[in-house]
Amino acid sequence: MPEEYNLEGALESMRAPLRRYAETLKELAGDSARSLTLFGAVAAGTFNPRSHTARSVFVVGDVDLDMLHRLARQGPRLGKARIAAPLIMTPEYIEASLDTFPLEFLEIAQHHIRVFGEDYFRELPLQAADVRHECEREIKTIQLGMRQALLAAAGRDKALTTVEVDVGERLLRSLRGLLWLHGETEPRAALDAVAAVEGGIQRSLPGVRSAVDNRGDHGWEEFKTLYADVDALRTHINAW
Repeated sequence: MPEEYNLEGALESMRAPLRRYAETLKELAGDSARSLTLFGAVAAGTFNPRSHTARSVFVVGDVDLDMLHRLARQGPRLGKARIAAPLIMTPEYIEASLDTFPLEFLEIAQHHIRVFGEDYFRELPLQAADVRHECEREIKTIQLGMRQALLAAAGRDKALTTVEVDVGERLLRSLRGLLWLHGETEPRAALDAVAAVEGGIQRSLPGVRSAVDNRGDHGWEEFKTLYADVDALRTHINAW
């Protein structure tokens, strides 16, 4: 009898490939397999196979490089199925890294699907000081990265589109972290999160809105507006 996997909440068209993915991981890791957890768009009900890949965390008892090497060979097949390479963690790594990557763990905790095994992300003891520190660091890193990306684009404004989409995704993680600091434990939809932060800092963020909305234009003018918004977030974050 085939093993049952929890894929409730995942897009119907993704359930069969995700089931095969789970089976592949279990086969490769054997007794070391602890759990598989989906997060991001695939777990939040916003997954679009044309623009997203399913993200996941595979928790193992021990990290085995030979196993990872064998899993890497599955990359082309998984890519065609719109499944990204998993984050590989151990239970000890999760416990020791909560203060280092609190925003990333918060993102997983807020929207995730436990496919099999223990739910390591249901009740994470995240600390407010760690979340605030990473919010500040991430926003400053994004701003610095935008400067470098502009130089690397070498005048090719079309290259900025990819930069803005990536910035939008990273900023959304930080905005939800800021809202969590203000008592919002459940994640808001992207534009709702932007609106809530706009109210908190009492400033509109049109560039951020454009960056998190893949339907809009992402050119030079939008890049300048987004940069101004990131700069405003950097200066307002401590006052809010």
